[in-house]
Amino acid sequence: MNILVTGAKGFVGKNLVYSLKNIKEGKDKTHPELKIDEIYEFDIDTDISLLDEYCKSADFVFNLAGVNRPKEQSEFMQGNFGFASVLLDTLKKYKNTCPVMISSSVQATLEGRFAGSEYGKSKRAGEELMLSYGQETGARVLIYRFPNLFGKWCKPNYNSAIATFCHNIANDLPIQINDPSVELELVYIDDLIDEMLRALSENETRNEKYCIVPITHKTTLGFIADTIKSFPEIRASLGVPSFTNPLVSKLYSTWLSYLPSEKFIYDLKMNVDDRGSFTEIIRTSDRGQFSVNISKPGITKGNHWHHSKNEKFVVVKGEALIQLRKIGKDENGNDYPIVEFKVSGEKIQVVEMITGYTHNIINLSQTEDLITFMWANEPFNPQKPDTFFEKV
Repeated sequence: MNILVTGAKGFVGKNLVYSLKNIKEGKDKTHPELKIDEIYEFDIDTDISLLDEYCKSADFVFNLAGVNRPKEQSEFMQGNFGFASVLLDTLKKYKNTCPVMISSSVQATLEGRFAGSEYGKSKRAGEELMLSYGQETGARVLIYRFPNLFGKWCKPNYNSAIATFCHNIANDLPIQINDPSVELELVYIDDLIDEMLRALSENETRNEKYCIVPITHKTTLGFIADTIKSFPEIRASLGVPSFTNPLVSKLYSTWLSYLPSEKFIYDLKMNVDDRGSFTEIIRTSDRGQFSVNISKPGITKGNHWHHSKNEKFVVVKGEALIQLRKIGKDENGNDYPIVEFKVSGEKIQVVEMITGYTHNIINLSQTEDLITFMWANEPFNPQKPDTFFEKV
């Protein structure tokens, strides 16, 4: 299959092209039904003569080319309707009736706040042109009316509030919100690309004569701004956002993509003593605490127990003996037996620290450090540590 992507260097085009390349090169094996031979990338700086070659050979066309922020209002019609006309005429020239997808906009409804929109008029004209083309040639046409799109590689300070918010907040710049109650319908770029790949397999999602992206998010401008503003604060406190709301997860991924390179790295507090170190990596209110523990050769750590706190130990380097003993005495008045696990980084295993059991971890090596990942179900609370010394 040969695929033509116009507007290949734009936000949607770039994401689509790299997804197609991953499939073509065998890096993405989740679409075995798609066999991609050539990807024709066409943009404003492409030699126009190549359009003939591409339209002659294409088996599917994604027309993502368009004008969003022209200097003159008249450029909307020229850039959106005009190029679509050239594209379809070129396909007809070579009698190529392959499927054609066109990216339109909700503004093409020309209803409500979009009434009188010159951009919307140009998109509506492009839709009507596409429908006429389908009736004339019998080609399968796919018209998508996109709402607000967001995700990595979207240009800030252009036509996306989310891109602008993410860029500015990532770079410690102010943002401006005139009306936080404004409601938006959003589509995340990965959800859009998934739908476009379904269209390649003739499994597009349709709503009468239009195609739709089935996963959208409706929220307010204020919620978006407040959520993105919280990300730097959450990271500074070693937290991660709650991802129970899928929109928050997508906003977080988008915000990360706008971080300047110097913010890719940040320091952690290492608690160091003569036994080694303990460093907290992630702290959350509802998913616990994740840390890394380094024990020097021959060192024993722990020898304590918890009423409710529970932990998981995972040795990733070195060799350790983990011991647990139930608190109290058995029916004969004796200490409960010690349960032991010998673990190492050669075989990654989880050892549960059971509530009501005192426990420790011993570095069995006399020459190498022991490195252990540790998860606790709750962050350490110095006001209620729930940690009581007792030797195993």
